[in-house]
Formats: sequence, C-alpha cells, structure tokens
Amino acid sequence: MSKYLLIFGLFLLCLSQTLQAQDRQYIPDTVMINGDTLLMLGDSLLIEEPVKEIFWKTGGNYNLNIQQVTLSNWAAGGASTFALNSGLTLFANYKKDNKVWDTQLTVSMGFNRQDDRTYKTRKTNDNFTFVSNYGRELSEFFFLSTQLDARTQLLAGYKYSTANDVVNRTKISDLLSPGYVQSSTGLNYRKTYKDKSKISVILSPFTGRFTIVLDDSLSRAGAFGVTPGENVRAEAGVSLAASVNDIKLMKNVTWASNINLFSNYEVFGNMVVNFKSVIRMQVNKFISTRIETVLIYDEDVYIKQDDGTSKQAVQLQNLINFGISLDF
Repeated sequence: MSKYLLIFGLFLLCLSQTLQAQDRQYIPDTVMINGDTLLMLGDSLLIEEPVKEIFWKTGGNYNLNIQQVTLSNWAAGGASTFALNSGLTLFANYKKDNKVWDTQLTVSMGFNRQDDRTYKTRKTNDNFTFVSNYGRELSEFFFLSTQLDARTQLLAGYKYSTANDVVNRTKISDLLSPGYVQSSTGLNYRKTYKDKSKISVILSPFTGRFTIVLDDSLSRAGAFGVTPGENVRAEAGVSLAASVNDIKLMKNVTWASNINLFSNYEVFGNMVVNFKSVIRMQVNKFISTRIETVLIYDEDVYIKQDDGTSKQAVQLQNLINFGISLDF
C-alpha cells in the first residue's frame, strides 16, 4: 500500500508542475520601462501604448452657391444675371480639467452681376465675425468666462441712388469702417445634451465695446456714432450673449442661432442688437440648403434712405442658399 501511495504522490507532483508551466506560458509578465507598460510573451516584448487624451476639437464648414440666368433675344424681357454666395466657418474648441476655450471664425461673401444696369457687379453679402470664449468651471454648468467678439466687413459698401436718370454711388462702409470689438467678463451657463446640441448664455456686467471707423471720409462725417474726426469710440456697459448650436428640428434639419445684446451704462436700457439664425437642411454629404437671417439694430447707426434723409432703422438680411456644403 505504501508503494502505491508513493507512486500516486509522485504523479500528483508531476501534474502540478505541468500545470504551473502551462500557466507561466500563457499568462504574460508585465514590466515597466521608462513609464511604458511592456507585455512579455515568450521571448518577445509587446509595448502597450498609453491612451492619449484629446484636448482640442477642430473643424469647419464651407458652402458655395451659384445662380446664373443667361438671356438672348428673350421676348418676355429681363436681364442676364450671375450671383455667387460663399461662406466659411472654422472652429477650435479646447477642454482640459476645469478649463474651456471655444473659438469660432465666420467669413461670408456674396456678389450679384446684372448686365443692364450701371455698376453691374454689386456686393450682396459681406460679414467677418470672430468670437473667442475662455472659461473656468465653477460648477457642472456654470463658468467664469471672458469673451472677445470682433465684427467687421472685408470690402467697401455702397448706397445706390438714381437722380435725373443718373445712378449715383455713395460709399457708406469699408474694412474696419465700421469695426466692432467687444470684450466682456461674466457668468457663463453652458450645457451639452446627449444629441450633441449645445446652449450657452453669458451675462457680463463688465463689458467694453469699441466702435472703429478707419475710413477718413466716414470718420469726418461722424458715421456709426464716432465723434467727427475720431477713429474710435469706447463704451462701457452690460452685455448678454446667448447661442444654441446643432439643435435638431427634424431629421437632417438643424438650427443654430446667436444673439448679442449690449447696453451702455450712460444710456442704460438702449440696446445694441446683433442676431443671427441659420437653418440647415442637409440633402446629402455634399449638398444642403441654408436659410440665414441676420438682424442688427444700433441707435448710433443712421441708415440713408432713398429720399436722401438718414434715420435709425432695423437692418435685416435674409439669404436662402442651395448648393455645395462641405464639413471638415
């Protein structure tokens, strides 16, 4: 009996050594070299790459819309026309720990050419907007933020009028004439929903607004509220800026909008209003329809009327475009 027990014990010892050898063969050892995790498989080493955190998100959109009408010996009348409207939006958003920094640049330009008129080519759209917002998190949805908002146009703008069958063209604006720079610091509520739509509201009791008129003729005329002969007008006041982005109205239809309100402390209650709304209907990856509406009101801006007088008025621009749209 003792002989059989000895044989059985030797068998169990061999079996346990075999199982341990198999475990050592399939369970890789791990070592650390220069902060990298290495997996040892047999005689080879596999480096396990650390997961890289992504702090920046960048992208944009470009759209191009063209319309052409060509007439020759057309009995119903009319004129050959060509219209082009283009826009570019770029964004760069940063998020790390309790810090966020969102920046967006929007540039749009449009022209219309009609053969049967004086000054055949005329500008229809010209906007340059740069907005940058830096914030530090106070709680889940509230941030202490500083925002820079700069707006102007790129090319000269003209008012066309007719007197005694003669078309007159008067320059009414140009690059940085006007230009608006607004800097504000305040409390920012921002939230991103599960469908990636976003909402942001910034209330700033500490806002500086600068109106710039670099064109000498417009400066001498005191255009856009500057003192005649001066190039810059500085104001201190309170501002409210709100925006919504990527709101899904229905399948393939999204809405984005922003509004900026500013009131000078010296005439508190009188508002400068800048409002923009964009409804985008995506047909496919490359084709979309855009409905853009821009509304501006500034009591310091007097709009020249057809009768030669100037008065305060609401500025309204509405564009409906169908054409190429590229996201990147």
